Amino acid sequence: MKLLFAEDEVSMAEAVTDILTYHNYTVDTVYDGADALDYARAEQYDGIILDIMMPKKSGLEVLKTLRSERNTTPILLLTAKAEVEDRIAGLDMGADDYLPKP
Repeated sequence: MKLLFAEDEVSMAEAVTDILTYHNYTVDTVYDGADALDYARAEQYDGIILDIMMPKKSGLEVLKTLRSERNTTPILLLTAKAEVEDRIAGLDMGADDYLPKP
């Protein structure tokens, strides 16, 4: 299974990527929203994991753009934004799931 993981915190990105790789996922890791959008457009992924607060483009901007382009790849928002309103906004924009960071 091939995943795209977009997270601007390098230590968090490396830790999650290592865990996913250990469990036999193939992971492309990027550190900003612009790269996430470029990779999502250029490759076929089985799933995309997006942080919301990233440089260049937010995860929500990436999500909105991909959905407007009819990209149906499942997208998980993994973020520090844990308020109910944030969850509703992300799901309403087309995310398949929303997971607050601990």
